[in-house]
Amino acid sequence: MNASTSTAHLMTGQDYRESLRRSKPTVYVDGRLVGSVADEPALQPGINALAVSYDFAHDPARAPLMTALQSSSGKRVNRMLHINESAGDLLNKLEAVRILCQETGCAQRYLAHDALNGIGQAMAKLDDARGSTEARARFAAYLQHVQDADLSLGIAMTDAKGERSKRPAQQTNPDVYVHVVERNAKGIVITGTKAIVTGAPYVHEFLVMPSRNMQAADADFALCCAVPVDAPGITIVSRPAGRPGEKPEHGAPLFSRRYGQATGVVIFDKVFVPWERVFLAGEWEFSGDVTYNYATHHRHSCIGARAGFGDLLIGAGALMCEANGLDPDHKANLRDPMVELIKITEGFYACGVAASVYGARDPHSGSFMPEPVFSNIGKLLLSTQIYDMHRLAHEVSGGLIVALPGPDEDHNPATAATLAEVLRANPDVPYDKRIEAARFIEDLTASYQGGWYSLISLHGGGSPAALKQEIWRNYPLGNKVELVERLLERGVLADPARPLTRNKQPGRCCDAGCSQPGQPIMVPLPTPGRD
Repeated sequence: MNASTSTAHLMTGQDYRESLRRSKPTVYVDGRLVGSVADEPALQPGINALAVSYDFAHDPARAPLMTALQSSSGKRVNRMLHINESAGDLLNKLEAVRILCQETGCAQRYLAHDALNGIGQAMAKLDDARGSTEARARFAAYLQHVQDADLSLGIAMTDAKGERSKRPAQQTNPDVYVHVVERNAKGIVITGTKAIVTGAPYVHEFLVMPSRNMQAADADFALCCAVPVDAPGITIVSRPAGRPGEKPEHGAPLFSRRYGQATGVVIFDKVFVPWERVFLAGEWEFSGDVTYNYATHHRHSCIGARAGFGDLLIGAGALMCEANGLDPDHKANLRDPMVELIKITEGFYACGVAASVYGARDPHSGSFMPEPVFSNIGKLLLSTQIYDMHRLAHEVSGGLIVALPGPDEDHNPATAATLAEVLRANPDVPYDKRIEAARFIEDLTASYQGGWYSLISLHGGGSPAALKQEIWRNYPLGNKVELVERLLERGVLADPARPLTRNKQPGRCCDAGCSQPGQPIMVPLPTPGRD
């Protein structure tokens, strides 16, 4: 670190927990009003998972990857709050998300990275359109606040939406979208409902963002602002995080009892937001930029997240093969599904790497955006293949993962000894180690939490239909048509408006994609958990 570099206040996991005690949000879980989020058992798996993102930044082996130098401030900040300045930053963020999710299954905090990068780009574009610097300055001040305090942010983007065939302004009940209901000299007042906010109870602030491209009639719904989680008028109705209610007293804890995420409905009832925390309030022309930018960054991050989850399934599948007394080296019926699981995981991760390497500098903000085609293809692959990943883990593991007696039987004097004897397979692997691996796979793939991982993989960050739309919109189809027509010596390319040739992807100047990407600056580390 050079003399001009300083470090923002980087919290530890314990600091993060203590910070939650200073916040007093209104939170309901399973119909109960929560007194202290930090001490609520139903939310501990989510708090544990976010705490990892703080502790990894203090781990000497991981800190070079989990932190980044923000050149605008000269400070070293948590990677999850960093604005990307190169293709190397995109690569490092992708890998950072992967190792966080190797540890936690889902780390949530990378959503803050995606939203901050997306909003920053949109604010710069808004300023350029107006010939102003106001939006940039407002966002820069907020970014410094978030980085200096090392905050966790909840992304309040998905509105309740009401009748899906109608736009926001056409809804019978306008509160199915969050919208501006009052403007005054000090700020705005907002009302409405965000339906799916991951980690809502145990973040410090919400970034309220538009969930779609608005039109002029929807101007009051074209809203982007930052609100403390305990601001008056906010109510959070949340599910528990992970599987906190299951018996912890016997055997090793289930993975999802230790780590998991809550999702919450967040109700805004006349919540005041001062102007310095407002980024959009009626500028409907830029709502689509916020949405698109965030979606592209987030789909890139999702690739790293599900790759970390895939690493867990690959490792657990190999352990089950060993515990069952079977060697994939000599059993094609095990080797083939294991290779398929590896192919799926590393295949969509490779799209994330390509999206990083071909990332482009945003012309307005100067920050780096992942290449959208590779980002959307990677997210589409993981969205649709998450179910294959579960199936393959089941295939190599056998039916024991759901047929095992429950943990209480491990300590039942009438049955424990017999079960330990007859349910052992490989003589070199004790019974208790075999069932640990089996229950781990059950937890990740055949439980309530397993279903949660599947659904967030499918719809989180955008449905498959939305991903396909972005692939088609950004793919350089015109380049491919020109390639074939040149080879066929066809002279029909004179009309630049011809549908098949007008959608040339920006930054991809030829068939081979020969534009020079930003220079990668990769952290020179062996990958934790993968070396």
